[in-house]
Formats: sequence, C-alpha cells, structure tokens
Amino acid sequence: MAYTIVYMGTPHYAEAILQTLIEAEDMNVRLVLTQPDRPAGRKNIMTPPPVKVLAEKYGISVLQPNRLRDEGVVEAIMAQKPDFIVVAAFGQLLPKTVLDIAPCINLHASLLPQYRGASPIQQSLLFGDMTTGVTSMLMEEGLDTGPILEKVEFIIPLEIRFEALMQQLTYDASMLTLFTLRNFESITPQPQNNTKATHCKKIKKSDGEVDFVDVQEVYNKYRAFEGWPGIFAFNGVKFEGLTLVEDRSSNQPFELLDIEGDSVIIGCAKGSLKIDTIQPPSKKAISSKVYCISRGIKVGHSIF
Repeated sequence: MAYTIVYMGTPHYAEAILQTLIEAEDMNVRLVLTQPDRPAGRKNIMTPPPVKVLAEKYGISVLQPNRLRDEGVVEAIMAQKPDFIVVAAFGQLLPKTVLDIAPCINLHASLLPQYRGASPIQQSLLFGDMTTGVTSMLMEEGLDTGPILEKVEFIIPLEIRFEALMQQLTYDASMLTLFTLRNFESITPQPQNNTKATHCKKIKKSDGEVDFVDVQEVYNKYRAFEGWPGIFAFNGVKFEGLTLVEDRSSNQPFELLDIEGDSVIIGCAKGSLKIDTIQPPSKKAISSKVYCISRGIKVGHSIF
C-alpha cells in the first residue's frame, strides 16, 4: 500500500524531505504546494523555489498560491484524497479548511515547544545550545503549537556552523518524516507544554551586527549567520574565519591584541577571537594581517 501525499514546502530543507518521499516506494506524492516564484540575486531574476524545481523534475503537479484560501486551492487538495498532508518550511499557516482534509504533519527543526517560528536553527546556535533536533507534529491553526508526534535529538558540536547543522537536521527530518508516516496509527500525539514555549522571528540583515563586547555572543552570531547575513561591525566591515581563543580576558572592543600568521587576535570587552579575513564595505575580503598592516594598525590599537 502506498500513502497518497500532498506536500507543502519551499526552501532546500523542504526539497530534501520531498526527495525522500518521492524515492520511498510506499509514498505517492500527488500534489505539491509552494511559495510563488520570487526575484533573486542582484539582477532580481524571477526564481522558482527549490521544491517547485524538484516537483516538476518528477512530473508532480505544483500550485503556488499567495494564500491557501485562494479560490480553488482547497478543492485541488481535496481532489487528491490524500492520506497525509506533509508540511516543511512552507511559509504559510494552514487554515481549518485544509487542516480538516487529512492529518497535516509538520517537520519543524527544533525540539518543540522550543523555538516555534521562522528561525529555529539559527536560534539554537545564537543561544549556544548543547542539543537541538527535529519534531514531527500534528498541525493545528496556531504557529507550531500542535501535538508532538516524534522527535529526533542531535548534540551540537561546539564549532558547528549553520550550514552544517542545517544539513544534519535536514537529513534527520527526512528520516523522521518516513518514520512518522509509516507509524502514524500507533503514535499517540502528546500536547505541547505551552508554559515552556519559546519563539523566534525571521532573521533580518541588521541582526548580523556585532559589537565585540562578549566573545561568546560574537562567536555564536558567526556560527548562526553563516552565509547570510554574516557578521559585521557598526561601519559595515565584515569578518570571516573566526576562532574563539578564550572568554576571560578584559580588553577594549576591537583592540588588536596580536598577529598570528595571516590572522589577527582581536579583543572583546570579555574574551578574544582569532580572525582570518576582514572585508571593508564594497571591497574584497583580505587577510586580517594585511588589513591591519596596510592601515598602520599596531598591537594595542583599535582596528577602527
């Protein structure tokens, strides 16, 4: 017996889960819903979501409604007579008219009720958490508030950054999807403890600014904001290749403490970091040593 699936998702995280469902012999993905194409890149070229590209590769019908309440959307889902509606980073709340069609199962990249919302993976890194994971949940009208079905936990290595953690949790979510669907009838949904719920918002570019006050906060932002928005000082100077040296010393923020090879040691009010490259606004990244020497910055001085 193959389960009939309607799938909803948008980014690469959702693309990988869809790929897993397509490859499973006991899953039959009949319809995919994703966000509309958006302009991307410097030239604002209209770009389809990864989930759409994958679905079309396999000849699966795709809908891209601005809202699930748009005319004909609910009817299109009902026409498939799905056993399950699987949702992963779709970007819209499901109205009751959709929730009533079939069990709607969401794959959320946190250990709910922790980090409900749009940026759970970044939040786990920002707070320096020791563990994270993926939760499969039975959806209801609230944002990530539904009963928990299953969880997979992952111990976070101290130096792991966003992209590697995303890759790990994407794999875990893909495996958890299959397990949850195949064992759905024997799983007892567990209500979330709302008193322990935390929430996270969509990341903004301004979140990447760092003040070099607390070394752990700077380093965690570096881990969380890999790729975008990155980390940068008040004047727009970007930093890459960070290593946390220690977290006890007292320094002036942005103080040059030492030069090691092509890298430099920069002080925070608490602690210090080794930085490999520095990128001034509108210029290419250069080694931190070259940046400091070319500007006559000496040990004991601020790099700005």
